[in-house]
This record gives sequence, C-alpha cells and structure tokens, in this order.
Amino acid sequence: MSSKYLLIASSEPYTGKSATILGIAHQLQNKGIKLGYGKPIGTCFNPSDNLKDEQDLQFISQILNLPESQIKLPLLLLDEKTILDYLGKETNYQDQLVEYCTSIDADLVLLEGAGNLIQGNLFNLSAPEISEKIDASVLLVVKYEPLLIIDQILSAKQILGDRLIGVLINSIPHQQLDTLENSIKPFFQSQGIDILGMLPTDRLLQSVSVKELVYQLKAKVLCRDDRLDLMVESLTVGAMNVNSALEYFRQRQNMAVITGSDRTDLQLAALESSTNCLILTGHTPPQQLILARAEDLEIPILTVDFDTLTTVEIVDRAFGTVRLHETIKVECVQNLIEEHFNIDLLLEKIEKI
Repeated sequence: MSSKYLLIASSEPYTGKSATILGIAHQLQNKGIKLGYGKPIGTCFNPSDNLKDEQDLQFISQILNLPESQIKLPLLLLDEKTILDYLGKETNYQDQLVEYCTSIDADLVLLEGAGNLIQGNLFNLSAPEISEKIDASVLLVVKYEPLLIIDQILSAKQILGDRLIGVLINSIPHQQLDTLENSIKPFFQSQGIDILGMLPTDRLLQSVSVKELVYQLKAKVLCRDDRLDLMVESLTVGAMNVNSALEYFRQRQNMAVITGSDRTDLQLAALESSTNCLILTGHTPPQQLILARAEDLEIPILTVDFDTLTTVEIVDRAFGTVRLHETIKVECVQNLIEEHFNIDLLLEKIEKI
C-alpha cells in the first residue's frame, strides 16, 4: 500500500504547526498508525547549521520516537545563500520532492509546510505545489485574529481548493469560543470548509522558558543555571518606587522582571513575589544578599549588555515567536488536541482522497 500524505500548512509563521503535528501525531500513534514526518523546506535553524540541524525536525522526531526510516531531513534550508545559488543554477526540486516523500517508510506521512502558503514558490515547493505534486491533503493551522481569520481561511480555500480538508484554529480567547462555535464554524461549513479543531488559549503555551530568554538576550546567568527550565508567562519592568512595585508584582504570575542592577530594593521585592527570572541591566554586579536570596528561592538571575528598552523588545519578541521546544508544552498540546480536535473526521477525510 502506498503512503498517504498530510501537509500541515499555515497562512503566516508561528501559528502552531509543529504543536499541531505533535498533538495529532500522538492521537494517530495511539490508533496504531505508522507515521512518518518530513519538512521539505527547513525554516528553523541558526546561520551556521546544516540540513540535519533543523530544530523542528530534531525535536519532533525525538518526541515521536521515530526511527530514521520514518523521518526525512529538509530538501533545503530557506536562507539567502540557497536562494542565490538557485537563481544561478536551477534545480528540479519537484522531482526531488517525490523521491523525498516516497522514501519515508510510513502509512501516513505528516509534512510540515513553510512559513506561509506561498513560501517556497521559487523552488516550486509552495504549499499548493507540494500538495498537487504528491497528491496530499492539507490541514490549515491559523491563529485566532478576529479581523483576519475569515479572510485567511477563505483565501486558503481559493488557493488549495479541495485539497484543503480542514482547519485548526489556535489561541482562541475563552470568551470567543461560543461565537466561533455558533457563527463562524457554521459559516465555513456552508462554504465547504470543515473546522476540525478549535483550541482555546493556554497560558503555558504562550509562555517562554528562561533558557530561551538566555539564548535570545545572550545573557550571562549569575545564579541557578539549573533552573532555566522555569517558564515565564509575563514581563514586568521594575522602574517605579518599591511600594507601587510590590502591589504590581503581587498581581502577576510567573513573571520575568527587568530592572537596573543598582535597584536592590526592586530586586528584593521581585524575588519575594511570583518571579521566575530576574533580568538585570546596567553593569553593576548585584549585591551578595540578592544572589543569596535568589539561590535560596531557586530563581535564576540574568545580566544583559542591552539597555532596558532593547531588553524589553527582545523579550517581547520571544513571547510572540516562541517555539514548542519544551517537553512540558508538548504534554499540554497533546491534551488540548485530544479534547478539542476531531481526529476521526480528519482520518475519514484523508481516506477519501
């Protein structure tokens, strides 16, 4: 029997494609389906990486415990060099794609799309071109944005046609779930589009690990480098007087606090509240009593070379583009998919293609 292919695609980056793959793969493996995974265009890597370093690929194959015969390295990494090389000497990636997919030993191969539906067009590897070439079904993953979501899904339907077998909507505020269920979902059904899953927002999935912040900020860890797995849900800048700060800190959960290295009063106030990470700007080393208290409370302290504004911008960006590379999040996603995604309908639709 030849393999079936499901392309998990999105209209924009960071909608939760990898999370979706991990969630539905868990369900499918529980049903005894032999899965494969590939990502034809690598988009998650560092400048010095090569094909085998693609981070989503490494993480997903590890979590799903797939042997080498069931996973495939990207055909290409989407960087400037690859694009310029291709312009000079065109390669037939479509033929390579067929070989790529047929060499994965599985009943159902999950393929992760690039950042949006047209990325990869230069190489004839955009989402519609991939799905057409290998006869794949497409699951679209979109992040809930009230003013964009309907247009995004309708446009995807225009581009993908009948290959679009369903949509997963991610990060839905709890108060919007009824509107989606009662108005938006029936509207899409009338357009021949099935909403297979609607995932409510989850604070853990929106959070970022201290380890990720260390990486993004190129920070030096002053204490508790064994606690970099702590998750940060919100960001607070400690620049006010200490009484106002204490009141403000008490209202927040699992925060990262950015403050000047000379503000010992604010550092202490932060350590006595729900802080999972203290980030110090300025070049004064913190007082010994701060380090000792953080050591006792198991709270990492980071020091950065950036000013406060730049530090805030970098941390903010980390929240907006956070990847699913923490196992604690995987469990959370698997539970959400189990509860809010119609896996049986997905399988039924794949079988029909």
